[in-house]
Amino acid sequence: MPIYRYKAIATGGGKRAGVIDADTPRDARAKLRTNGLLVSDIIETNKRSTRKSIAAEGFFARFQRNRSQRTSTSAKDLDLVTGVTRQLGTMLGSGIPMTEALRALIDQADERSAETMFRQIRERVNQGASFADALEDHPSLFSELYVNMVRAGEAAGNIDVVLTRLADYLQAQRRLRRKVVSALTYPCMMIGLGALVVTALMTWVVPKITAMLLDTGQALPGPTQLLVLISNVFKDYWWLMFLSLALLSFVFEYIHRNSARGRLIIDRALLRLPIVGDVMLKQAVARFTRTLATLLQSGVPAVQSLEITAKVVQNRVISDATEFIRSRIVEGTDFSQPLKQTGVFPSVVGYMVAVGEQSGELEQMLDRIASSYDEEIEIATDRMTSVLEPILIIALAVVVGFIVIAIVLPILQVGQG
Repeated sequence: MPIYRYKAIATGGGKRAGVIDADTPRDARAKLRTNGLLVSDIIETNKRSTRKSIAAEGFFARFQRNRSQRTSTSAKDLDLVTGVTRQLGTMLGSGIPMTEALRALIDQADERSAETMFRQIRERVNQGASFADALEDHPSLFSELYVNMVRAGEAAGNIDVVLTRLADYLQAQRRLRRKVVSALTYPCMMIGLGALVVTALMTWVVPKITAMLLDTGQALPGPTQLLVLISNVFKDYWWLMFLSLALLSFVFEYIHRNSARGRLIIDRALLRLPIVGDVMLKQAVARFTRTLATLLQSGVPAVQSLEITAKVVQNRVISDATEFIRSRIVEGTDFSQPLKQTGVFPSVVGYMVAVGEQSGELEQMLDRIASSYDEEIEIATDRMTSVLEPILIIALAVVVGFIVIAIVLPILQVGQG
């Protein structure tokens, strides 16, 4: 059934706009007329607008689209997907048919793009497609993990349970991301603010003071001469330093996205960083175990679950280890043995996985490991913040202290002379 975008005038004279699904424009006008709307303009969106967007799409638009498919879902989209997933699971669990549940999502959609997306999904379901196939048409919001879990739930007949489990998983992932981001926000703000303060001092304040000292004609002490040199570099080449930082950031991001070997080197180096590396490793292990547990509990086969998990962990070291485990399982080995052989996961993870396999509760054990690591991440982030904060304060104090000493020394020499 086509989807139409319309503009209409309400009974009270107000203007309305939105989308509606109908067989023909006449049917769409009739539906709107029953709602007290007089249509002034109506256009089919899923044909004409698609042709226009393809014709108008240039290199930059394709680049942005491909980039959005490669990167993780934004926080706003993750909130939308989490809320929608939980609502769908609740409605389906209450016996409401899928099409009616989707209609409810359409009616309560706050944004027009979301409303259009749910209409398209509902239309695909009405045409006989599975819910998973309809979701697969929107990869920017519904990941491969999401689609495969829904497909497994449809095959097992427990789609409501799977959706509830998915909502719990997404909420846990969002909570984990917020923990790490909040822990890194304060140190990053301190580094940025310190860099701006030092740059401002070296570029505008220090040159005026050193110019006065140079006018005295007296030989300057070594620290002051070094300060004058550094100040001249900042004053003349500050733009080059910021340009270099931007270029290094771009090269780092490009290598991390487009070079498998480069990403492996970068991710391995990040995991070996003091303090921060421990948090990143715990985050990767928590994401690995929770994702794998959620997939296995939803009925996705083990080999396919590992293949999906390798794409979700967002760390090439853990991803390669997951691929190694998958290849060994295909050969017929158990799960815990190759996991221990990777040398990436902490030994306690391998031990607990082995216990879970022997007891026949691998999924539950993986879920317990993830919950345990969530708690450890909270402790590790607090420890990281408590360690980094004094280090950054001391580093900034050393820099400012050096500037003060380098300025005061020649003033004292002048006073003694």
